[in-house]
This record gives sequence, structure tokens and C-alpha cells, in this order.
Amino acid sequence: MTARIRILVADDHPIVRSGLTSVLSTQADFEVVGEASNGEEAIAAASRLVPDLVLMDLRMPAKNGVDASAAILAERPSTRVVVLTTYASDGEVLRAIEAGAVGYLLKDVPHDELFRALRAVARGERYLAPVVTERLLARWQQPTRVTLTERELDVLRCVARGDGNKQIAAALGITEPTVKAHLVHIFDKLGVENRTAAARVAREQRIIASE
Repeated sequence: MTARIRILVADDHPIVRSGLTSVLSTQADFEVVGEASNGEEAIAAASRLVPDLVLMDLRMPAKNGVDASAAILAERPSTRVVVLTTYASDGEVLRAIEAGAVGYLLKDVPHDELFRALRAVARGERYLAPVVTERLLARWQQPTRVTLTERELDVLRCVARGDGNKQIAAALGITEPTVKAHLVHIFDKLGVENRTAAARVAREQRIIASE
């Protein structure tokens, strides 16, 4: 008889946990060995129950899914973590993968795809939802990040703060014509035509910190 895949379900919504447990229990090769309602519970349950696989939500109380995944994998690296979440933002996907997750699915995934993903992960493969793969590829295929000089960055930060040329000149100890010259170079490098667009693009490309 083929060994069953032991699964721990971690999600802060009782109905979601119950639904997942019911759905997974329809498969002869799956065994739900436990549930957790937050990150701390997931860490403790993983240590106690030693599942093969943890189906992990990201946004949970006590400790989020990324931190919980990292803690579980630090104690038992052979555990396979699959994120199952409503969200697919670039930042969350990358943080989850960096924490060691080998699967990333959205909660609207069809049952057949969920089963397929869990079996693939249990075999040692990775499985990312198509929309997640597309996001990552789009991020990695972006043009090389723009490089600004330190003084241009100083000017850009002032622009993002809403300062006018006179304020920028006073703050940085330079003349207004010099500020204008820096702005010309900044606009050219970022491919924009005005201050508002420059600040927006700089934040999107993480050239300056988002507020």
C-alpha cells in the first residue's frame, strides 16, 4: 500500500480549514493529521505531528505564514510548505519563496489542481500557480534598474516629498539652476516628463522608499 501524504492545514478561518480538510479527505493518498489557526499553532503542530506537507495561509494572527514557514523549515527542512492564500502580490510571493515554500496556490484553485500540486510537491517538485509564475517572470524580465547619482537621489527624495525647486536648493545647499539640471537628468533616466511621474516611477522601481 502506498504511503499516505500527511498534511497539516494552517488557516485562521475555521470554515476554510474545515472545507480543506473535507476536500483533502476525499483522496485516498492524503491524510490530514492536524489543523492550526495561526502561525504559532502551525509551528507547534508541525513539531508535534511531523507532517510531510504544510498547507499554509499567509495572513494569520500570532505569526504570519511566512515567518511560520521559516520556523518550521528551520527545525525540519524536509517538510514541504505549500502556500494557499487569497493574495498574489509580488512581495508576498517572493517572501514566501525566500522562506522556503515550494508551492504557491490561490484559494480559488480548482480541487483537481490542488490535488495535483500537493502530489507534485510531495514528490519533491515545485508548484506555482500560473498567475504567480507570470508575476515572477514579469518582475525578472523588467529592464535593468535605473541608476541615479547620490545627488540625483537627494533631489528625487525632495521631489517625492513635495518640495519645490527653491526648497530643494535650500535643503541641499545648491542653486535652483542646479536643481533644474538634476531634474532634467532624472526625468531622462526615468523616462518621464514631470515631477509626479518621476516620484511614482521611482517608488514603483524601489529607487526610493515608498511612504
